[in-house]
Amino acid sequence: MTKKKKGKSNKGISNLSNTILSILKKDRNQSYNYKQIAAKLGVNDASSRNQIIKTLAKLAAKQDIEQVERGKFKAIVNTEYYTGKLDLAAKGNGYVICDEFEDDVFIASNNINKALNGDEVEFYVYKRRHRGKLEGEITKVLNREKSEYVGVIQIHEKKNFAFVVADSNKMYKDIFVPINKINKAEDGDKVLVKLEDWPENADSPYGKVVQVLGKPGDHSTEIHAILAEYGLPNEFPHEVEEFANNIDTSITEEEISKRRDMRKDLTFTIDPKDAKDFDDALSFKILDNGLYEIGIHIADVSHYLQEGSVLDDEAYERATSIYLVDRVVPMLPEVLSNKACSLRPHEEKLTFSAVFQMNDKCDIKNEWFGRTVTYSDARFAYEEAQAVIENNVTLSADEVLKNTGKINTTIPSEVSLTGKDYETSKDIALAILKMDELAKKMRNKRMRDGAISFDKVEVKFDLDEQANPVGVFFKTSKDANKLIEEFMLLANRKVSEFVGKKDPKKTFVYRVHDEPDDSKLASLQGIVSKFGYKLNFKDRKSVSSSLNNLLKEVNGKKEQNLVDTLTIRTMSKAEYTTKNIGHYGLAFDYYSHFTSPIRRYPDVMAHRLLQLYLDGEKSANEDIYEEKCNHSSNMENLATKAERDSIKYMQIKFMQDHKDETFVGVISGVTDWGIYVEIISNKCEGMVSVRDMNDDHYAFDQDLYAMVGRNTKTMYQLGDEVIVKVKNTDLVKKHLDFNLIGKPED
Repeated sequence: MTKKKKGKSNKGISNLSNTILSILKKDRNQSYNYKQIAAKLGVNDASSRNQIIKTLAKLAAKQDIEQVERGKFKAIVNTEYYTGKLDLAAKGNGYVICDEFEDDVFIASNNINKALNGDEVEFYVYKRRHRGKLEGEITKVLNREKSEYVGVIQIHEKKNFAFVVADSNKMYKDIFVPINKINKAEDGDKVLVKLEDWPENADSPYGKVVQVLGKPGDHSTEIHAILAEYGLPNEFPHEVEEFANNIDTSITEEEISKRRDMRKDLTFTIDPKDAKDFDDALSFKILDNGLYEIGIHIADVSHYLQEGSVLDDEAYERATSIYLVDRVVPMLPEVLSNKACSLRPHEEKLTFSAVFQMNDKCDIKNEWFGRTVTYSDARFAYEEAQAVIENNVTLSADEVLKNTGKINTTIPSEVSLTGKDYETSKDIALAILKMDELAKKMRNKRMRDGAISFDKVEVKFDLDEQANPVGVFFKTSKDANKLIEEFMLLANRKVSEFVGKKDPKKTFVYRVHDEPDDSKLASLQGIVSKFGYKLNFKDRKSVSSSLNNLLKEVNGKKEQNLVDTLTIRTMSKAEYTTKNIGHYGLAFDYYSHFTSPIRRYPDVMAHRLLQLYLDGEKSANEDIYEEKCNHSSNMENLATKAERDSIKYMQIKFMQDHKDETFVGVISGVTDWGIYVEIISNKCEGMVSVRDMNDDHYAFDQDLYAMVGRNTKTMYQLGDEVIVKVKNTDLVKKHLDFNLIGKPED
């Protein structure tokens, strides 16, 4: 007996009219016959084909579609289509961000139509609304933001396939992987999977494993997974390392002759104590006319990083160094970042400098930009420079400088100066004192001009030899940090002015920062008012003044980190562009990044462009540099996300050893699924699920930013202090769960 060939049968294809309309609308310029539609649906039996033929006829009769030739149909387009970027929520719904609409457009999960988070999509908008918001449907994915995902592989060997369950809660589908594309992964491994296809009739996208990262929960695996999730590199390709190692890094007399020789000027670096690369140094000199000549000397990376080389291509692709909790992923190989381009003490270096002559009021009387050769007399850590400042508070810098050689200035014993001799060390200490005075004056002027003072507390970890967190501490910015910051800001601003103000038509790389959005400011006001703070949004000056007062008032209070974070989120994102609009946060009309070319590619571009114009050349191509600016901004954003993930990972790892302890925290967020709590003592944030709040039935009150008990009326509001205990730590998902113990007793 001959067996009949089986076809995929579907006695009644559900929702067929809408499915056919969706297919035709997706390819509006393409016509389809019933066979092509059947193929897209993955059906080939007679019953299904007849159903498709009848449905096509009905849709044509209703004029939802048109028959363009015998048996071929197209969608009738009477809808306006828009383009935007999809932002998915964890529950599968999403919002499309589109310049055509003031508010984001809501997209229900059943109208996502295989778009993924971050994708550029085409969509149309319904006449109806969803909770007051515009609602739409995605019709086409125009461009995938990413094609690679990190997740755990589940192998079904008997069925000859596997699925990868993505770590990201914004990836709403598991990824199907044929058994011949698992790349030797074992069941339960954490892997990097690349999307290859998403067939019309398939529920899940198809992919292949491109890298096995290791076992979930293993430290090395999870750190590599963070990088892989954002498509960031872990190591340099062999050919790039080889190219870098073969660069001639010697400093020849011929090269020195082309530069301004500043090796005899008193020069030093101030950096974090654990820094391995030093891309900026300061020089200080008192001129005969009483002015101070201060040089900001930056590693001349562009001298070694030649355009068009494999090394330059790699640096451009990376665009930035990435600072994870336990390691740095550098933009440049070590032979440059830690050696040739690092302004190490007692070494001559090729530099690109901005040299200023200024008076006691910080008025710039003369400026010079160009390539130099310098010699660093000493290396200071921030703590050492701070000790110099704090131990000389009783003697003004002016008095010390007038009596150099007559007063026995005491260098603090904890300062390990490494200058040529004691006199050099003493001179550097005096220079630090004077420059601290000047820096404070420049900072005060910036604040008066409307700059925003973000001194957000940074969370840092003490790590043991295995990179396990054994302690948490907070890094704050002191006078020594602010001294360096002000002179770097000065160089960045003046370089930008030198090009942009002198000849606005010349292409340059600007670091811009737009004014905050009014709606975000209003939202911030609504939240901080719960803590008793008021903001004034009358005009630009009052906004910046009001924000500065807010940041000053919350300093040292339990809600400081929350308010600092919310205020930063209110700000527009700074970005790189050739189109200058100024920098709102710094209150500068012109601003660029010039001072960190070892770790930022835009600074390398700024060096190249500045030298081009110093040589009298015509303007560079704006379109090319704008594209490079966009890439640099995107890579900076990815690096920031990876850095945040590494902090979150380390916080959860730290909390694993504190499961039996209770902590006092501040409610940092309230949603309909629970409350987020940030522990005051270590800034670790976790979630209390509403399902675990068992003493009452709690509901989210959006207007009060609170969870309110139906019977007891107990309220847990944003900013309230609560006591929590660790319930669960998930290193793989980077999720920390708390049990709510209650509120501290008054």
